[in-house]
Amino acid sequence: MTKMMQDKPKVLFVCTGNSCRSQMAEGMLKHYGNGEFEVYSAGLRPSHVHPLAIKAMAELDIDITNQYSKTVNEFIGHEFSYVVTVCGSAKELCPVFPGKYNALHWSIEDPASTSGTEEEMMKVFRKVRQNILEKVKHFVTTNKAG
Repeated sequence: MTKMMQDKPKVLFVCTGNSCRSQMAEGMLKHYGNGEFEVYSAGLRPSHVHPLAIKAMAELDIDITNQYSKTVNEFIGHEFSYVVTVCGSAKELCPVFPGKYNALHWSIEDPASTSGTEEEMMKVFRKVRQNILEKVKHFVTTNKAG
């Protein structure tokens, strides 16, 4: 069975809390993927979208305020083209999804584990955001739909 041209690759980003890294990756792929991907994110133990992740993304004019933290269990039984884990815990504990998909792992520092003043923490969020941005842009250029 061949894929129809209008089918978009489905991408799921998974991390532990679904508060920073996977949320930023979801927002970036939605933005830089130009509508060519169906994008989701989830966590092993979801919490909330971190306010500094929202702030860091807003600096790139990417609005993730309407995104929310979801459990990976919501996606059990769904088929994906790519499942991208962004932390070691997610890589080890990520459930298996049905169908054939590409499992990718991006080892990315957790900015939520940092402490200090808001500006000190924002430096870490910006560094992580830049790391994710480079990976997402590379992903888009190497995994175009069609």
